[in-house]
Amino acid sequence: MRAADCAYNGGMSQLNSQTYDFEKPTGQCAMTGAVLAPGTEYIASLVEDGEELKRVDIGCDAWDAGNRPEAIFSYWKAVVPEPNQKRKMFVDDEVLLNLLRRLEDAEQPQRIAFRFVLMLILMRKKLLRYDRTERREVDGDAGASEEWWVLTPKLDVSKGPLGKWNDAETLEVLDPHLNDDQVREVTDQLGEILNAEL
Repeated sequence: MRAADCAYNGGMSQLNSQTYDFEKPTGQCAMTGAVLAPGTEYIASLVEDGEELKRVDIGCDAWDAGNRPEAIFSYWKAVVPEPNQKRKMFVDDEVLLNLLRRLEDAEQPQRIAFRFVLMLILMRKKLLRYDRTERREVDGDAGASEEWWVLTPKLDVSKGPLGKWNDAETLEVLDPHLNDDQVREVTDQLGEILNAEL
């Protein structure tokens, strides 16, 4: 194992000791306390709270009136499920791709891991094409290197795997060298954030 792997995976070990404690949807608007009844549309958002991301749900009326939390990182429209309804298999693909892009400058190990797993999910859905892996030197750390996956997204993800590739856009994702258990853990955490089965 290279020295860079040892140093970087030391950061990834935080996944085993510190995980985000994402709240599940409460059925209430976080801004007004109004009940969000089954079948009601609402805005699910990720809010930056220090180095962590926190999920906050807001009723559409409050959102449209400008009653929103500070430091919103990302958001999407969702629907309160009926009681005992199975969660849908996937959230909107555009939400996943946008979240991948928003995490581009992530430096925290958990966010880097989230981004890598999001990439794997989008590849599985055939919405990202793997082009190559590049090894890059780490600034200020002589002899250390990182592996970056270089990918091409679909031009229009709403067309699914049959859509054309957007050869004008390249996405680069740092490989944090997660083991299988860490990939499962991060996938579960993302499922909690997105309230979806991944």
